Amino acid sequence: MSANLDDLTAAVRYALETTRATTICPFHDEVIIRVGDDAAESHAYERAKRILKSDGTAHESDALRDEIGRQLAIAADGRCPHCDRTDPAG
Repeated sequence: MSANLDDLTAAVRYALETTRATTICPFHDEVIIRVGDDAAESHAYERAKRILKSDGTAHESDALRDEIGRQLAIAADGRCPHCDRTDPAG
């Protein structure tokens, strides 16, 4: 991944996905799912910090933590809600 990320939101999304803290539903590409792996989430924070630092972008650590928290809060918890609605076994 290029370090040209000038957007905190994009850097955090990339870090969460590449550390597998979040994943995208294979059937509903608009649904981001929180995996629930604390180690992956911590790793995502460190990765996002490094991406932003290498890009020369100065972000407060509070802003980075807030953005990670925001993205994790809006992610579906563990399973895709669309799949759960249509799954006869669910």
